[in-house]
Amino acid sequence: MSESNSLTVTGGEISASAPMDDLVTETADLNLDTPHPLMGFTENDSATFLSSGNPCLDFFFHVVPNTPPEYLVQRLKISWDHDPLTTLKLICNLRGVRGTGKSDKEGFYAAALWMHQNHPRTLACNLKVIAQFGYFKDLVEILYRLLEGPEIRAERKEVWRSSKKGKGRTRKYYFCAMKKKKKKKSDDPSEADEKRLLRARVPREKRVAANAVKVKEEMEKARKLKHSKVLDMAKRAEERYDQDANYRFLHDNISALFAELLKSDIQALNSNELNKISLAAKWCPTIDSSYDKATLICKNIAKLLFPLESSPEYNGMGEEQYAYMVRNRLRKEVLVPLHQALKLPEVYMSAQQWEAVPYERVASVAMRNYSDIFLHRDNRRFRDYLENVKAGNVKITAGALLPHEIIQKNSKGSSGAAIVSELQWRRLVDDLLKKGKLTNCLAVSDVSGSMYGTPMEVSVALGLLVSELSEEPWKGHLITFSENPELHLIQPGNLRSKTEFIRNMDWGGNTDFQRVFDRILEVAVKGNLSEDKMIKRLFVFSDMEFDEASVSPWETDYMVIQRKFREKGYKNVPEIVFWNLRDSSATPVTAKENGVALVSGFSKNLLTLFLEEGGKIKPEDASKLASDDVNKEASSGGEMNPEATMEAAIAGNLYQKLVVYD
Repeated sequence: MSESNSLTVTGGEISASAPMDDLVTETADLNLDTPHPLMGFTENDSATFLSSGNPCLDFFFHVVPNTPPEYLVQRLKISWDHDPLTTLKLICNLRGVRGTGKSDKEGFYAAALWMHQNHPRTLACNLKVIAQFGYFKDLVEILYRLLEGPEIRAERKEVWRSSKKGKGRTRKYYFCAMKKKKKKKSDDPSEADEKRLLRARVPREKRVAANAVKVKEEMEKARKLKHSKVLDMAKRAEERYDQDANYRFLHDNISALFAELLKSDIQALNSNELNKISLAAKWCPTIDSSYDKATLICKNIAKLLFPLESSPEYNGMGEEQYAYMVRNRLRKEVLVPLHQALKLPEVYMSAQQWEAVPYERVASVAMRNYSDIFLHRDNRRFRDYLENVKAGNVKITAGALLPHEIIQKNSKGSSGAAIVSELQWRRLVDDLLKKGKLTNCLAVSDVSGSMYGTPMEVSVALGLLVSELSEEPWKGHLITFSENPELHLIQPGNLRSKTEFIRNMDWGGNTDFQRVFDRILEVAVKGNLSEDKMIKRLFVFSDMEFDEASVSPWETDYMVIQRKFREKGYKNVPEIVFWNLRDSSATPVTAKENGVALVSGFSKNLLTLFLEEGGKIKPEDASKLASDDVNKEASSGGEMNPEATMEAAIAGNLYQKLVVYD
């Protein structure tokens, strides 16, 4: 992305150095009924819209995992002003790890903090529904960030990285210094001799004892510092709870939700109805964990489960003693039994009982992270488990992983990680194929310079995924952005060989969108393809920064494509799914353009919209889609458009339970 470019608009310029600030100002008063939304140019001087004309759709299309929080909030404000309920659904769609959600955890947290500041009742009164889009831990994380600051995770991660680098440097410098010290003679021999004599005068036992005292003093100093920090955290949490009514309301509602679920789970456990036990115990903070120390939430949960009047033994107790007793009961009588009933792998791992780890219950992210440890600690049994997965006798989890995360581990990980990621990729593809296949579909993966980093990895991963979900004759095919786009057949093999094949294709380094369709037309005309054999839908995984191609200064790329297809005698242009992967202001089409969808993000979940029933989504159908499998009621005719696609993505049963309160 070039920082020197500017986005020219009618009536002035938007500086690329602060595009969102100016764009928000321009679009805030945008007349949504106008047929001509704000227009400008991409970074590569191709004509583009700067808004779809619908602020909610702009939020849905432009917010991606690498969007800075301040830009996300700016779009969020405009979207909420336009349609609060739709925006609330879109916030939950950011977090959704299932259905049609985007699995953008950080984006969701930024939006949730904004909601607490501006619409606290709406956040606090939808907690039970919101937690189902992700996990119950999200609720405690929101409290944690409200107390410690929105950037606390990024700051802690940076400190951790610095410490890791520091440790490496320290060891390196230490050994280098020792090597030099051995070679180097003292500049002042008499001084060195004097030091040796002084050391010799002190018995070794005394030197060891003195050093032990020094170490003990340092440890005590560190203990006091840690204790002081814990006290400061507790004081800060108590003050916030006492002085901030909105925070107290949120804290109480989260505590009440955990207490309600844990009480129900214990009843189910005692009745031997294990299938009714929720995952509340898994995600409830443990006593004296970092979450508990920062938020003091375990004390509140324990008090709700074991109220003061519930037992005569609490009579006459001071607050501190009562809190200590019920926290201990929460651990012993609730969390520990439920953890055992759930057979949480973490319980066995923390106890070093590797031979008892139930691998089929290990979550997808944990399986990716700990595969090497499993191989090291429990080699034979873990390899047997992987062989059973290959044979189809047992399953491996993959649902919470993003496609590019699986590929990254496959490309850079160890041999054990490669085996696990191969199996997780196969599970991901199989799960999606159960929902349907892509008929006459083709992916375009953009790996131009502006896509450097994670967006490029996502483009490769999603492109490969679409090729594997497609039916013949397009199965395994992919088309590239380059000066001379070519249709490639991905060579069969394992996951690593496929991704390497894609990365080694001739990409050309640019994003000439027009040439892709020129190439499709050339193939169609040369092969005399009829309309029904033509590519039906094109998935474009890109940042939307296409190269200049239009003759007319205000003609967008899609308008040019439509004109070219008509000139070649094709009435129907392939439907295009513009899939945005990078923070950008470029918008290829407007909200109601037929035959087009605007989606974004790194998750594979939105592909489910285009799998079932041929992925047909009409504007009049979108409001009817009220099941988690949102396409089952979709009509088999009509054309999709960006607004209808967005509405279908947030039309599941869970979304219908969300309510705006303030």
